[in-house]
Amino acid sequence: MKIVAAKSILRANDQLAEENRRALDAAGVLCVNLVGSPGAGKTTLLEVLFARLPDGVRPAVIEGDIAGVIDAERMQRIGVPVVQINTEGACHLDANMIAAALGQFDLATIDLLVVENVGNLVCTAGFDIGERVRLLALSTAEGDDKAVKYPAIFQGSDALVITKCDLQPMMNFDRARIRQDLARLNPQAEVFEVAALRGEGIDPLVAWLLDRRGARGSRGR
Repeated sequence: MKIVAAKSILRANDQLAEENRRALDAAGVLCVNLVGSPGAGKTTLLEVLFARLPDGVRPAVIEGDIAGVIDAERMQRIGVPVVQINTEGACHLDANMIAAALGQFDLATIDLLVVENVGNLVCTAGFDIGERVRLLALSTAEGDDKAVKYPAIFQGSDALVITKCDLQPMMNFDRARIRQDLARLNPQAEVFEVAALRGEGIDPLVAWLLDRRGARGSRGR
């Protein structure tokens, strides 16, 4: 009987993730790993965010889903280059999947690459894919207790984007609580509050991402 330790698998993933990161850095591409639950509003956030990017900033997307191409088609409709990864059951993307997808792009034509990960607050926390920024989307419809229930994803993210803030009056969501929990788990993380369909709160997030693009390597991986 052969036993393969999970640590060995993760070590191999991390090595490949570092190769991805070096390739992206060399091409001048900021890679953002966008994580969050299904229905958190990740794709809508990207549609509005890309519309607010300054002229000359060229985005691209890798869409991760268990099945289907719905989100990738939305990116195509707004003219953003996109590669779809269907995991066929896997609950997260890994560095090997991203390496394969990167081969489908001309990195010289991209400034900002966003990986919209599979909707999940658990599996996505443990896999480095070669990003420089990990962005966590949490909608007001999901509840304000998620940092307590899923601490790893909050600890490992560079910023929290509270989405669907226009729905808060109809939801039992305490913004102060989620901010306090995040400050306890990850005091360096930024917090953005947005209502994407209304275009509210997007500009500060765009400015922060552009600042991160100018300071690649600050994640320290």
